[in-house]
Amino acid sequence: MSDTRDSNPGRFVSAHAVAELAGVSRSAVSRAFTPGASIAPATLARVREAAAALGYQVNDLARGLLANRSRLVGLVTSDAETPFRAQMIAALSHALIERSNVPAIISIGPTADDIANATRQLLRYRAEATVFLSGSPPTSLVELTRRNGQPLILINRAETGLDSVHCDDRDGAQQAFEALRLTGASRFAVINRINPSPSLFAREHAFAECAAASGFEATIVRAALADYDGGREAARQLLESGPAPDAVFCVNDLMAFGTLDHFRGAGLRVPADVSVIGFDDVPVAAWASYRLTTLRQDPRRIAHDVVSILDRRLADPDSPPISAYVPVELVVRETVRAHGLEVVS
Repeated sequence: MSDTRDSNPGRFVSAHAVAELAGVSRSAVSRAFTPGASIAPATLARVREAAAALGYQVNDLARGLLANRSRLVGLVTSDAETPFRAQMIAALSHALIERSNVPAIISIGPTADDIANATRQLLRYRAEATVFLSGSPPTSLVELTRRNGQPLILINRAETGLDSVHCDDRDGAQQAFEALRLTGASRFAVINRINPSPSLFAREHAFAECAAASGFEATIVRAALADYDGGREAARQLLESGPAPDAVFCVNDLMAFGTLDHFRGAGLRVPADVSVIGFDDVPVAAWASYRLTTLRQDPRRIAHDVVSILDRRLADPDSPPISAYVPVELVVRETVRAHGLEVVS
């Protein structure tokens, strides 16, 4: 197989071309680019000089096929265009490339055909591992991938017997409740989607539990989607259903943005009339038009933990499932009355 481009336009320079220019054997070129291989320093220098002159690059795909190791890592996600998911994909891609992996992003659509196409992609290319970035890909896809022998790592979801990385949703919801309670609020609400992912449901449930433990009942309002329009719709339902709340916890920042805009359009003052907290701390949260108080989960920390788990799993395939929990941090801005809270600039 030709694995580099030689001097003819449109072709890859081959290892054979490097060997000819350096005046060495083809096997010497191979050893020069194989970590730990035995090769004389003078020969190595000639090969590297010739490779640089020709623009030669090792064909890792071909090497992976020979070694039965593709170096591909599948990143399975839905809603890849949403801000936090995009941050997570970027952080994972960077961490995997540093590990000498090739991230392959597989975006799952809502239909059965979308799921079938994703399944084919995952299995045909013999990925070294697969990372599921959300709760949306169905359990059937996770199980099929597991049966085909791929190491799997789940982010913000849990399946029995599989490795996973979670942000601390429960602690984040507790921090949100305590911050809102400090404002003197008494009418609490949670905004979520109708069919939440396990992570979004955990945030809702934990907040409602915290409210109940303090003698309050949190009103739960759900919209079709956990996006900006969903936030606006849920806020509309909330205002139409009774007295306006004075404290609202949104399970992600996108819903919080929609909630804020609907409240303001309805004449409510934020935070004088109602305080709002989101979750994720996407870049837009810091924009002057929102200045959203939110819970920050760090995509880089999550990516670091994913790579760490992957290393441990490949080193010991039979070890018990590994779980990592990433702490979240309350970032106080201008959508909460800051009684005793330090507002970030």
